Amino acid sequence: MALKIWYDGSLVDESEAKVSVFDHGLLYGDGVFEGIRFYNGRVFRLPEHVDRLFSSAKAIMLGLPWSREEVIRSTLEVIQANQLRDGYVRLLVTRGVGSLGLSPDSCPRPSMIIIAADIQLYPESDYDAGLKVVTCATRRPTHSSLSPQVKSLNYLNNVMAKVEAIRAGGREGLMLNEQGYVAECTGDNVFIVKKGAVFTPPVSDGGLDGITRGVIFELAEQLEVSIEEKTLTRFDIITADECFLTGTAAEVIPAVELDHRPIGEGLPGPVTAIFIEAYRALVRNSGTPIEVA
Repeated sequence: MALKIWYDGSLVDESEAKVSVFDHGLLYGDGVFEGIRFYNGRVFRLPEHVDRLFSSAKAIMLGLPWSREEVIRSTLEVIQANQLRDGYVRLLVTRGVGSLGLSPDSCPRPSMIIIAADIQLYPESDYDAGLKVVTCATRRPTHSSLSPQVKSLNYLNNVMAKVEAIRAGGREGLMLNEQGYVAECTGDNVFIVKKGAVFTPPVSDGGLDGITRGVIFELAEQLEVSIEEKTLTRFDIITADECFLTGTAAEVIPAVELDHRPIGEGLPGPVTAIFIEAYRALVRNSGTPIEVA
C-alpha cells in the first residue's frame, strides 16, 4: 500500500508528493524539521517536538502559518491515514517556492510535509553488542554561526561526519566543537557513566538539546541515579565505565568503543541497561493517542 503524505494541507499518495525544483528547502536547505516516534498507538512527546519545530523556525525567521494545534492534529492525521501504530514521523517545513536567488523575500509561503513510516535505525544486535564509535574531523557549527539548537534542513555537517565515521569503520561518529570538547554524535547525544554517576555535555558545548536527552534526566531522577552536565573530552569517554547514546530514532543505545579503545569492559554496562529498559517501558505506555476525532 502506498504511503499517504501530508503535503500543504492535503493527504496525497507518496508518488504525488512532489516538491518544486524552486523550493528553497531543496535549493538551499532552507527550512527546519523534526523526527518523532510513535509506539503502541501513541506519539511520544509530540507537543515537545512541535514546540522545538516552532523554535527552530523562529530562529531562522521562518514564520509558520499553522498553529501548534494544527501541526499536532495534522501529524496524527497522517499516521492514522497510514494505519500505523508503531513508527517514525518526519515533519519538515521549507521556506517554500521562490526564485533562484538567496533572498527569502521571493518565497511567499512556507511548505510543510509530514511523512509517517516504519523505521529501524539500528538492528537489535547493536543494542546487545554496543556501537563502535570513531571521532570525526568535521566539527559541530559554533553558536556564532548557526545555533546547534536549530534543526535545519541543511544537515551536511552531520552527513559528512557520518561518512567519515563509516569509512573509518565506525557505526557512529563522535563530533567535537571548535575547542576540541565533546559536542554530540552525528545524530545522537552522548552520555557516560563513571562510578555509577551519569554525565553528559551541556548544550552550550555544541550538542542539540535532544528530547530523548531530556527524558534521560527525568528517568535518572526516578531511578535515583546521579546525573550532571559536564564538559567532556575524548579522554573522559575512553576512561568511562560505560557510554550510551540517545536520540529519537536510536532511543538509548550502548557505545562500547571509541577510536579502537574499549570503553569500560568493551561491553554494554549495567547502568546503560537500566536506562534502556526504563526508556522502553516509558515510550510504550505514554504519549499522545493517534486516534483523532
